[in-house]
Amino acid sequence: MSAGTTVVVLIAAPPGLRGHLTRWFVEVAAGVYVGNPNPRIRDRLWNVVVERIHDGQAVMIEPAMTEQGWTARTAGRDRWTPVDFDGLTLIARPRQSGQPWRPTNEVKQNSMIT
Repeated sequence: MSAGTTVVVLIAAPPGLRGHLTRWFVEVAAGVYVGNPNPRIRDRLWNVVVERIHDGQAVMIEPAMTEQGWTARTAGRDRWTPVDFDGLTLIARPRQSGQPWRPTNEVKQNSMIT
């Protein structure tokens, strides 16, 4: 992935949204788009994705000045949520109840560790 590469992944997205993204990205697999739009275009495209995703899910991986060199945005229903963990972006899965994961200071006990 080059320094300016952006990746968008759509799940259960409306066909019109998928078609709109093909104006700026190449669809390399079903629902996976890769391109190199400038930041202004990328922000406008993300606004379109957020407005049109409805019951689907969307993830955008874009370049950023972080340790990993990228950041993530998510939109839609039952989405995985990016969480900053000491400077690293990790992705939290949604809980069964539909509530997003919230970081706590709890330490889970692991019977494998003594």
